[in-house]
Amino acid sequence: MSEKALRVLACGDVYGKFDVLFNRVRQIQKKSGQFDLLLCVGSFFGTGPESEALWQEYKSGAKQAPIQTYVLGANNQETVRYFQDVEGCELATNITYLGRRGVFTGASGLQIAYLSGIESSSEPAPAYCFTAKDVTSLKMSLTSNSKFKGVDILLTSPWPKDVWNYANAPADVDVKTCGSASVAGLAASLKPRYHFSALQGENYERLPYRNHVVLQENAQHVSRFIALASVGNPGKKKYIYAFNIVPLGQMDAAELVKQPLDVTENPYRKSGNDGKKTQGSQALEEEEPAQQFFFDLNRQQGKRRQGDARGGQRAKRPTKHPQPTGPCWFCLASPEVEKHLVVSIGDLVVPLPLSCCTTDDIKESFIVQAQEQNIELLEIPEHTDLKQIVQPGTPYFYVELDSGEKLFHRIKKNFPLQFGREVLASEAILNIPTRADWKACKLSKDEEESLASAFQKAFEPFDFSFED
Repeated sequence: MSEKALRVLACGDVYGKFDVLFNRVRQIQKKSGQFDLLLCVGSFFGTGPESEALWQEYKSGAKQAPIQTYVLGANNQETVRYFQDVEGCELATNITYLGRRGVFTGASGLQIAYLSGIESSSEPAPAYCFTAKDVTSLKMSLTSNSKFKGVDILLTSPWPKDVWNYANAPADVDVKTCGSASVAGLAASLKPRYHFSALQGENYERLPYRNHVVLQENAQHVSRFIALASVGNPGKKKYIYAFNIVPLGQMDAAELVKQPLDVTENPYRKSGNDGKKTQGSQALEEEEPAQQFFFDLNRQQGKRRQGDARGGQRAKRPTKHPQPTGPCWFCLASPEVEKHLVVSIGDLVVPLPLSCCTTDDIKESFIVQAQEQNIELLEIPEHTDLKQIVQPGTPYFYVELDSGEKLFHRIKKNFPLQFGREVLASEAILNIPTRADWKACKLSKDEEESLASAFQKAFEPFDFSFED
């Protein structure tokens, strides 16, 4: 199957500045060659008399768009009058209104899903709004096909709610109020390779995110969300975006699912234990902050306080930790735990001297020893959420290096419980192979208490678990 890339331009709110937009397009095409189409999201028409007068020149044919242009519908009552046909129509030469909602498939096979207007929670909705029924109808028109893999492009005027999860947050947008949960649910279902939005007056290009669960589902293509500023904005923020795209149906399968190095988790996928995804207009739920418990050995034995291992902030309420199924010397919830050896408790790294080895040395040591013991140690993407790789209760071994690189092994049977300790004690890292077996390090309780006390005193200046 031949692969022919289309050259596409996308732009944000035009607000009736047609000359500014189309002159900019002419400049781009003069410099970079012809593009196939221009996609406009947000508000295409302005509300003032100057915008109306200028539009009449394009409508009459006195002026023409230099490229085939597709626009979304109204986002306010003042501009509804420009969109008489809800199913879409030609507004002027080379300028086409896509319609209220639907899928546009070009002769090239490029598939563009679109949803006009802003979200309404009431029925019947104003002409410039969409409802949950519109979203459901658009989703069903595509996802009911068992061979559906996703769409090439999704156009919506509002941003999807929580699109910044797991990624770079927009700088000048109120993340508490910005975005539509319905649009987020639509994007989660349609899996667009590119999703464009506007209305916020900001340019925001999110890191690409994956559409599958690592190690649980077959690899799928990534999605990119791009919000564009308004045409001719005084801050000179980016309002036009150029890209090449081969229609999904024409791409080699292996090429389609390649994952870029900066790919993140899906921002719309709920990361709780139930593994549910956002659907339709259901509100995206905020995750409970992670909570940790720290034993304070300077206070009464057994007393504990709450906090964040990284910042010392207090948690709101305790969580119930799973109880051990049998005797365990290492589980804090077990009565057999050796509390006199506990110095501090957190969720981070085993500390290593900077002088002993590099991060690459550590990574190589884990990989080499895993190969020697026939352990499948996989390198997983930097932004992977472990909750989406393993179900609760599933045993696994996991290493996170200070570079952000992550190594993972799903434990099945006969896994050496001291594997991590063996690697760190090896000659390549700490060079103390005699300490690889913790049973060989056993001392009397008095000796252990003395060593623990000395270490706690030395570590105290660096202990994140103490309150100010």
